[in-house]
Amino acid sequence: MEKKPAERKPIEALLDFAGIRIDGDRPFDIQVRNPEFYPRVLAGGSLALGESYMDGWWDCQALDQFFERVMAARLDKKVSRNTSLLWAALKARWKSRATPSRAFEIGEHHYDLGNDLFRLMLDRRMNYSCGWWSNAEDLDAAQEAKLDLTCRKLMLKPGMRVLDIGCGWGGFILYAAKHFDVEATGVTVSREQVEHIRQSAGDLPVRIELMDYRDIDGTFDRVISIGMFEHVCVENYPVFMDVVHRCLADEGLFLLHTIGSTESVRDVDPWISKYIFPNSMLPSVAQIAAAAEKRLFLEDWHCFGPHYDRTLMAWYDNFRQSWETLRRRYDERFFRMWSYYLLSCAGSFRARRLQLWQILFSKYGLRGGCPRVR
Repeated sequence: MEKKPAERKPIEALLDFAGIRIDGDRPFDIQVRNPEFYPRVLAGGSLALGESYMDGWWDCQALDQFFERVMAARLDKKVSRNTSLLWAALKARWKSRATPSRAFEIGEHHYDLGNDLFRLMLDRRMNYSCGWWSNAEDLDAAQEAKLDLTCRKLMLKPGMRVLDIGCGWGGFILYAAKHFDVEATGVTVSREQVEHIRQSAGDLPVRIELMDYRDIDGTFDRVISIGMFEHVCVENYPVFMDVVHRCLADEGLFLLHTIGSTESVRDVDPWISKYIFPNSMLPSVAQIAAAAEKRLFLEDWHCFGPHYDRTLMAWYDNFRQSWETLRRRYDERFFRMWSYYLLSCAGSFRARRLQLWQILFSKYGLRGGCPRVR
């Protein structure tokens, strides 16, 4: 009978809290291919879990279901509360060997991976943020519904000047300019995104700038930021809100669309930070509110985090189905890394450990309040 590695027992005990078995036959069970997986994960935590998956040391038929169970069981909190698990992790660390402008780093590291990847993975407008699935059957419809919902919340009118901070591939500014006759300016730190928007804008009144948000100048009737605030980091939240206040007309509105954390933290998962989004963190309700206080007036706070689960699964399906095309540029390790990223996030939203908020602010208070459009 084959002897099991000593480090397997604490891993089994931890996964048992989530009802997950090692080498089980259910979709959310894991299959360990390399016995060094156990000491590696005990020593390195979530970073080692992700890296060992990228290296092919373990597999799982349904990673999204695995992470849904892991996050719902709050396994990340249990190690620090369980003396035997903590002791096993410390022993593994003792046995392991140690290994030895930031604003634009996220653009170069992530968003400049290649427009081909995102064009195949995202919807036809290349929206890299949560869709609105209430009455939608597919990704294109969900993203168009999100854009329409957002424009109606902002009460856009023809001729308004609109600023999009962190505009991505221009999904919002192109849609708003075409369907609501506004003049739209987008700001991004990604050269690939700038090139895409310039090719897509045609005769629309759209301007795109490659710059850090702190350098924005001018006055706008509406300001929006979709999926960019996650890269700001908490020490810069007041600076960000100062920029919005400075750029917003007195009767203006600001809509913040951001992933959120259920608790106030100052960092992000180490695997996500290293391989997907460097220099990023997820804001909490308290952190956003503290930064907005004395700068902006809260009008509406809308939570639709469960919609991100379905959005991420749609992105994963597109990515997987396009792999035969993408593999000409990306290797198998990238396929495992990107699958791990999309499916782990889907599971986290499904378990409600991650949130998605659209928050509407005015500069001095909207007389009569904002219209209810959802």
